[in-house]
Amino acid sequence: MVGYDPKADDRDISNVEVAVAGSVSGLVTRVLISPLDVIKIRFQLQIERLSRSDPNAKYHGILQAGRQILQEEGPTAFWKGHIPAQLLSIGYGAVQVYKTLRDAVVTMYRTEGPLVFYKGLNPTLIAIFPYAGFQFSIYSSLKRAYEWALPAEGKKNGNFKNLLCGSGAGVISKTLTYPLDLFKKRLQVGGFEQARASFGQVRSYKGLLDCAGQVLREEGAQGCFKGLSPSLLKAALSTGLVFFWYELFCNFFHHMRKADS
Repeated sequence: MVGYDPKADDRDISNVEVAVAGSVSGLVTRVLISPLDVIKIRFQLQIERLSRSDPNAKYHGILQAGRQILQEEGPTAFWKGHIPAQLLSIGYGAVQVYKTLRDAVVTMYRTEGPLVFYKGLNPTLIAIFPYAGFQFSIYSSLKRAYEWALPAEGKKNGNFKNLLCGSGAGVISKTLTYPLDLFKKRLQVGGFEQARASFGQVRSYKGLLDCAGQVLREEGAQGCFKGLSPSLLKAALSTGLVFFWYELFCNFFHHMRKADS
């Protein structure tokens, strides 16, 4: 976890228990933030403006989208695509328009063959390098700024400084590279126009450049950032929840060891 110093942990727990705590905290956190992921992807795939003023817009805000999804599809809809998300499947966006993971995989393979599972790979690969570069560069800059503004606090609260700067670097980096994530989702769901018809307009894209060009022409520059607000909210909550559950499980293992001794 970015910004966490394991050497500062004086609890009596093994490396295996630390690894388990980290893994389980990530799993539980993804379960809890899945609704924001679903809303983010619905925003990314909506051609219409995310605005009340657009009568054709199905979604226009986080709370409104949440109520709409709950009313039309029930509470389980907020965990559509959750299994492939846990497995880091690149087909997460496409799976959300199907009832089950098996249904999605079979349909995708039958209609377009094995290459369908690699749709959106280009923007994914392109985004990796600038995102990593931005994250570490901004993280270092934020740490220097923090130490300049609060030199005494920087020495006393190292973990808080690292967590704060790490979260800030993640948010800024995600914002700068967000359009590539949107293009990736648009490309991934190509070929599923019929399944997505109930959500509004659909478009077909020939590739990354065609997708970027169509989005800019039809939806403007702001169209490249659809779903950014739930994405950033998810990122902020994810950071806090991961640390919360990590500390909880570490404390649990620590108390278990004390009870056995």
